Amino acid sequence: MTGSPRNRSRLLPRRTSRPFRAGALASGALATTVLATGCGVLPGPGGDSDEPITVMTWAPEKTSATNKPGMPAFAKAYARWVNAGGGINGRELNVITCNERNDSVAASRCARAAVKKGVVAVLGSYSQHADTFLPTLEGAGIPYIGGYGITTDEFTSPLSYPVNGGQPALLAGLGRALADVCGPVTLIRPDTIAGDQLPPLLDSGLSAGGHEPTADQRAAEEATEYGGQARQALEASTTDPEAEGCVVPALGDRTSTFMDSFRRARADHPDVRTATVLGSVDQTTINTTGGASSPYEGSYVTGWYPASSDGLWDPMKDVIKKEAFGDNRIDPADAGVQTTWIAYTVFKQVVESLGGEEVSADTVVRTLNAGLKVETGGLTPTLRWQFQDKLAAVGFPRMVNANVTFQEVKDGWLVSGRDGFIDVTDTLRNTDLT
Repeated sequence: MTGSPRNRSRLLPRRTSRPFRAGALASGALATTVLATGCGVLPGPGGDSDEPITVMTWAPEKTSATNKPGMPAFAKAYARWVNAGGGINGRELNVITCNERNDSVAASRCARAAVKKGVVAVLGSYSQHADTFLPTLEGAGIPYIGGYGITTDEFTSPLSYPVNGGQPALLAGLGRALADVCGPVTLIRPDTIAGDQLPPLLDSGLSAGGHEPTADQRAAEEATEYGGQARQALEASTTDPEAEGCVVPALGDRTSTFMDSFRRARADHPDVRTATVLGSVDQTTINTTGGASSPYEGSYVTGWYPASSDGLWDPMKDVIKKEAFGDNRIDPADAGVQTTWIAYTVFKQVVESLGGEEVSADTVVRTLNAGLKVETGGLTPTLRWQFQDKLAAVGFPRMVNANVTFQEVKDGWLVSGRDGFIDVTDTLRNTDLT
């Protein structure tokens, strides 16, 4: 087995999340130390009603692992669009971006910058290092709205407001869907701490459908080829001659590298189906790997939202057309860009609900905690955050949207495989994550 440096962020839910008061005090001390050592004086929380509303979006860019440049790029385009229409409640939206670099030190630096700049929220961001940035945001009382959902902390922190079910919902939903159509299932996932928690999530869905557990196969997160892993996966998935097996690569940006090796290896083995989660594959990936002749043809894919071809995305695409036409960093089919659009949609409704009140981190948090219902134009169910929600018992107290969509790659296009959303709340409730 090849190894890679163990990622310190954890996907495994803690049985008891850290008390907010204690965490806030500790991270508050950290924030005070940071400010005292040269980051400047913390600006006022809301400021004059004529001042811009400042928010931040971060994501990794130009790294050797997962990159999400479209998220901060879209955030800037959104600000240009909303400001061209008079801002939010007549106030300009100022978006600051930060390169998270897939690095805990850089993620912490982004959070400290958010405190220094006095942002009222961090929106639509991606990071595997929530354990390093969330304490800083908590200490300053800054809400984290619409993170990508890659770590458990995003579903436990009282200042996190996720808009999707993250990796837990995707894997549980995929397992439930595959239980009905697959023979032996093999999961190829990163050899990291976060990757260690993917098998039980996939197994929860498989078990709900009466299927045997997946064959768990580790792989180096930053490998340049996966020939050995591809052959092992094919061997494990073709042990039953009566039922077509399924191979599930969940390697983020490295999924394409695996599929390139898999394309070459599969010729020597019986047919299998492939399946993965949105974020590991999107329409752009399918296009660049051959369209209808790509190795993804026939794959099953679970996502958080409707297919990118759905007309529900037209408002977002209109923003891109008007304010970011030709910016190839912004792909409307990318789950990160889609999540950023939803995060900013949430924030806009929060600010509008405040009317003439001060817009600050405190008022944003208070409004969300008071049970504001947010509509996203059908892209998600109505969102409303409560401290202890349906999945608190299994370590996801902040998860308010456990719906997923089921899609397939047909003739080179990622299309809806089933109408509507699939709610995996009950499946996650029965997940054994001990």
